[in-house]
Amino acid sequence: MRFIPLIVARPEVQMAIDEAIMRARIEEKVEDTVRLYVFKPSSITIGRFQSVEHDVNLDKCRELNIPVVRRITGGGSVFHDQYGEITYSVIIGEDFHESLKNIERSYRFLAAPLVRALEELGISSGFSGLNDIVANGKKISGSAQTRRKGIILQHGTFMYATRLEVLASVLKVSRKKLQDKGVSSIWERVTTLEREGIKLSRDEVYELLKSKFFEEFPLEEGELTDYELELAEKLIEERYGNEKWNFQK
Repeated sequence: MRFIPLIVARPEVQMAIDEAIMRARIEEKVEDTVRLYVFKPSSITIGRFQSVEHDVNLDKCRELNIPVVRRITGGGSVFHDQYGEITYSVIIGEDFHESLKNIERSYRFLAAPLVRALEELGISSGFSGLNDIVANGKKISGSAQTRRKGIILQHGTFMYATRLEVLASVLKVSRKKLQDKGVSSIWERVTTLEREGIKLSRDEVYELLKSKFFEEFPLEEGELTDYELELAEKLIEERYGNEKWNFQK
């Protein structure tokens, strides 16, 4: 398996790279791949079938210069803070492990390194629902997934110092959704490493997550191929850098 070192880039670039790797993997041009990356500037990604207007405070996003990009994976809207969040993605064949045939088990199998990282920091953690990871009972990570031709793309967040006041201002979290979770505000539901009393730099979090992925998977450091980079450029033009895709109804 290949590990791609940290890439810091705009949201349309990150989403294009994830899809380009997936396509290349489907075509058997590259091996199963893990990567860690950071959105710069801070960004919002929205699920494949979500409504931007319903889920995102666009006026606040414009005020704060926060771009919005639509993912090809499911799930809801996500705030990626360039100052406090690292995203992971795994592109992998379903035949890699028997757990990957089952949706719920696959989420847990692929996100296990994040739980191991929290455990190493002494934080009580585990999985909640289909695709969330909790730290001391509050959500610290969420993942999303899509499958094509026997290949899985799963990516998700790891909030080490996300500015939750910004998150709360740019995402429209419905009162009903909070009630369903048994809480009255986003502050009761979401946390970060910093809120749990652990202050780490981006580099420290990156090295911790990288080490846990290397422990869980047979990884070797590599780089994106020219084919993937060219495909990513095309996808930015056709899709992720295109308002028609990002703001479709």
